[in-house]
Amino acid sequence: MNFLAHLHLAALSESSLLGNLMADFVRGSPEGLFSSDIAAGIRMHRRVDTLTDTHPLVIEARNLFRCEYRRVAPITLDIIWDHFLSRHWGKVETSCSLPEFVNFARSNIEPYLGSTPEKFQELNRYLWSQNLLIRYADMSCIAHVLQGMALRRPKLSALAGSYQDIENHYLDFEALFLRFYPQMMALASSKRLLD
Repeated sequence: MNFLAHLHLAALSESSLLGNLMADFVRGSPEGLFSSDIAAGIRMHRRVDTLTDTHPLVIEARNLFRCEYRRVAPITLDIIWDHFLSRHWGKVETSCSLPEFVNFARSNIEPYLGSTPEKFQELNRYLWSQNLLIRYADMSCIAHVLQGMALRRPKLSALAGSYQDIENHYLDFEALFLRFYPQMMALASSKRLLD
């Protein structure tokens, strides 16, 4: 899961949006570094990542990538799941529109950025100013994101090429997402993603 899905699942669980979004920028135990609700959000994010990476439908999706891109497939999948969530938002979330949700998330996170890691603050400046969570619905945005990540991190250069596998199996990925994500939503809504 990437930014949008983590925020959405956090909202369904009534967990800290800030903690869930910030988790990848915190190493080790968050206990004592952040308030208990933010620490719980960080732990929820990590639990979602573990469940996602081991889910049979996600493993099936990973196998759609050619061998040379399987190493980066989990990262590419995180981003493509956000694409499908953004694209199908009205089907999976009926209580508010995607722009309303993005504004809600932003208003819950921005006031507290001053006490967060600098790299996370940089992400937020980009995320909100570029309207990325809504633009994820556009495949050209996904291509740009993967290309940018590949350029910034040479060890992940295969991300750029993995985009071709998304195009080649787009409908398969979409079908898997539409089976997989409602399961994650059900776990979130029943608070089973929390500690």
